Parts: sequence; structure tokens; C-alpha cells
Amino acid sequence: MKTNNMTEGNSLKQIVLFFLPLLMGNLFQQVYSLVDSIIVGKGIGDKALAAVGASGTLNFLILGFVVGLTRGFGINFSQSFGKGDSKLLRSYILAAQYISLAISVLFTLLCLLALREMLTFLQTPSDIYSDAYAYFAVILAGITITVLNNLTITILQSLGDSKTPLTAMVISSIINIILDLLFVMGLHLGVIGAAIATVIAQAVSYIYCRFILSRIPDLSDEKSERIKRFVMPELTLCVDLLKMGLPVAFMNSVTAAGGMILQYFVNLMGSAYVAAYSVCMKFAGLFEQFGISVGLAILTFVGQNKGAGKYDRIRKGVRQGLVLSVIVNIPLALIQIVFPEKISGLMLSDPDTIGYCAQFMPILGISLFALGWLFVFRYAVQGLGNTIVPMFSGFLEVALRLVFGFTLGKMSFTGIAISEVSAWIGAAIMLALTYLLSIFVFIPKSSHT
Repeated sequence: MKTNNMTEGNSLKQIVLFFLPLLMGNLFQQVYSLVDSIIVGKGIGDKALAAVGASGTLNFLILGFVVGLTRGFGINFSQSFGKGDSKLLRSYILAAQYISLAISVLFTLLCLLALREMLTFLQTPSDIYSDAYAYFAVILAGITITVLNNLTITILQSLGDSKTPLTAMVISSIINIILDLLFVMGLHLGVIGAAIATVIAQAVSYIYCRFILSRIPDLSDEKSERIKRFVMPELTLCVDLLKMGLPVAFMNSVTAAGGMILQYFVNLMGSAYVAAYSVCMKFAGLFEQFGISVGLAILTFVGQNKGAGKYDRIRKGVRQGLVLSVIVNIPLALIQIVFPEKISGLMLSDPDTIGYCAQFMPILGISLFALGWLFVFRYAVQGLGNTIVPMFSGFLEVALRLVFGFTLGKMSFTGIAISEVSAWIGAAIMLALTYLLSIFVFIPKSSHT
């Protein structure tokens, strides 16, 4: 495996070549999530699908924190790589592994103990409560695997490798689909079978990525470094990592808290609306992968060039990322606006529930461009080393969902959709202003050449 230095050469070409495997990998990850929903919905029933969907915001809240932590660590990795400091890079990676393992074990224990209270707090309908608990309990039990997998993927991406994560996700997606069919359709294990399949697929992805990571020349001294630091990694490195990682982790969880507010209102509407909301957000999660992939390409690009001190190159790359985001989102917006019944019918059977989706999806489609720009600006700001403002943008999203949720979400299902997109637009504006101030005002004057 070869690392990819993005501080030299054609910036647009490098961004696109990094973006494409990243997009394909993220899509495969979403595909097995969609297939999981199709198998659960068609194989068990709409209520089982609603049960899986009811745990979606909790999934984002809890896993979003620990995964966001590893994503924040990637800023240190990419900047160290951009500087050409292999020793510092190895030290950061070792410290990140210790932190990730400790936090994931702690979260597993705490969240399993509090799971019933969290589902009750969300007003999870009684007819799907048991399945929701069973599904998410298995997912929580596999947190450590999920975190280590995401950390390894983050390391590879920070070094400019988006092809290995693609291969890992393709392999894990295929395994997940096969196991879904075996556990749910064949062995009739219900939602528990779907959850077990997901955890196993994550484990396979981690094993593959870890093997590739061990073959990278820049990390060849990792084993000896691990032995020297087995008792305790350097405290200063842990602090540096947590300064970047914790704000990203809190941003993810705070954003998820906003989603929990909307999930609360949807749960009050009944299981049919919960199923419709679950399907709409499944497709939203699929379509947003295009914008996320552009943003992640920008994160690595900006991080490496920040380490190298090339600010003019950063400005050019971010402009190109904004244009790329618009281009990739045009067909996706049209699908949500024009064909909401057809795509929701892939998972749902009840005509009324499909009709609810037809009210919701076009609003998300119209606002998809704002979401794409949000990701570009968020990851650009993070790549510059500022994870505090993106964290506060998460608080802004919560506030907007709360305000619009109480004023519009309580009135109609369409109001829930408006509440969701209001958060995207508000956060995008905040992050755009932060990026512009950061890159055109608070940077060394010599970089304006």
C-alpha cells in the first residue's frame, strides 16, 4: 500500500481521485444498511423495521461519539503526515489506539446498563419496544469492534489511502448481506440476527484494514514503539489527540441529540410514522454519503496542506470541493423530489406509510445542496485544526431542531422534515462564515501570495 501526499500536484485531480473510492466505500456501507432494512422489513415486517429505526438516533448518539473521537484523531494524523514527521505520526497512532480502546469499553458498559431508560425516555412505542431493545443491545456489545475499525480506516484515509477502506467495505458489505439472509431469513433470528450480522461485518473490515496498515513503510517501527509504550502512552500526545477528538465526538452526539428530539415527536405519532421516518432517514443517510465523501476528501486535503503550511492550496481545494458537492448532489435531489413513493416502496408495504414518505422526502431533496456545503465547510474547518466551532454548530443544529420541532414538528410530519433541514441550513451558514474568517483573516500574511 502506498500513501498519498496531497500537498503537491493537481489539487482537483487529487481530491476527485481520493473522493471516488471514499464515496464507493461509504455507499457500500449504506447499501448493506439498506439491504438490512429491506430484509428486516420484508422478511419480518414493518414493525420490526420500525424497531430498528427507533434505535437509529441512539445509534448516532452513542456510536457517533466514539466514532467522532477517532475522526478527530485523524486531524493529528494528516497534519503530521503533511509535515513529513513519521515518528510523531507513529506516536499519535499508538496513543489513539489506547484511548479508543479504553473509551469504547467504558461506553459499552455504561450504555448497556442505561439502554432501557434511554428507550423509555424516547417514548418508544410498546409494540416495537422489545425488538428495539434486542437490536441495539447487540450493536452496543460490538462498540469496541466498531471503534477500532473506524480508527484504522481514519488512519488510512489520513495518509491519503481511500482505496483500502473501499475494499474493506465491499468485503464487509457482501458478508453482511449474506449473514442477513442466513440469520434473518434462514435461521429466523429476527432483529437480533440483523444486528449480529452488522457486528461481524465490522470485525472483518477491521481485520483487513489492520493487516494493510501493518505493511505501511512509514509505520514500520510501530511494533517496537508499542512495546516501549505498553504501560502508558505519552501524556502530551493524548492531550493533543483529545483536544481534536473530543469536540468532534461531542459534535456528533449533540447533533444526534437533535435527531432524538425529532424522533421523540415522531414516536408520539405512532409506529406507522416511525416506520416512514426510519425509511426516509435511511435514504437521507444514503444520499448524504456523496456530500460526506466530498467533505472527507477535503478534510484530508486541508489537514495535509495545513501541516505543510500551504494555505493558498487549501483555498483552491475548498472552492473545488464546493463545486464538486453541487454536481454530485443534483441527481440525488431529483430522485427524492420526483420518486419518493417508488424508493420508499422498496422497504415498505403499507400505502399510507409510503404516502407519509412522499410528504417528507421532497423537502430533504430540495435542501440537499445546503447539507453538501455544510460537510465541505465543516471538514475544511476541522482540517485547519479548529474543532470547537464545528462542535458549536452541532449545538446550533439542536437548537434549530428544538425550536422548529416544537412549533412545526408537533403539528405535522411535514413539520418534522422542515425542522430537519432548518438545522442543515443554519449550521452550513455558521461553518461557512468560520471557514472564510479562518482562511482569509486568521492566517499568516505570507500565505496570501
